[in-house]
Amino acid sequence: MRSPGAGLCLGVRPPYRYCTGVFRMAIRIIVADDHTLIRETLSDFLQEQEDREVVGRAANGDAVMELTTKLQPDVVVMDISMPPVLSGLEATRWICGTWPQVKVIALSVYAHKRYVAEMLKAGASGYLLKDAEFDELLIAIRAVVEGRTYIGAGVDISALNNHIHSR
Repeated sequence: MRSPGAGLCLGVRPPYRYCTGVFRMAIRIIVADDHTLIRETLSDFLQEQEDREVVGRAANGDAVMELTTKLQPDVVVMDISMPPVLSGLEATRWICGTWPQVKVIALSVYAHKRYVAEMLKAGASGYLLKDAEFDELLIAIRAVVEGRTYIGAGVDISALNNHIHSR
């Protein structure tokens, strides 16, 4: 018989994670990237965080739309160029139009304002370059969950001005 307070941990991960002395709801994330190494590395890193849970992984736009419908995550970390059918831009437009509570963070090698503007117009709440530090991804996720827009270091922010005025 166990003494009171001696918990039992089974292999099931609840939606609540123990973080700094309290239980809090984990941020549910889908990682979408057509490159397996990037998708799996990001997923593994995020899964190790105390208050984040990777609920799905997608290799293309169709898969991320299907997973979003099925799992209703808090955040989708989205590569903007995923062949063959639907790009990350098109998938973002659909996700943000269908599930406005789901926040999308664009992940790209492109820093040019044209790409930033297109993703923000499609409904993305954040934009990070693929050479960003892992900690910056954590900051971006927290920011978009709190209702803010996050633009990563090295991104041409001149597109942000138009985005702010069009809201």
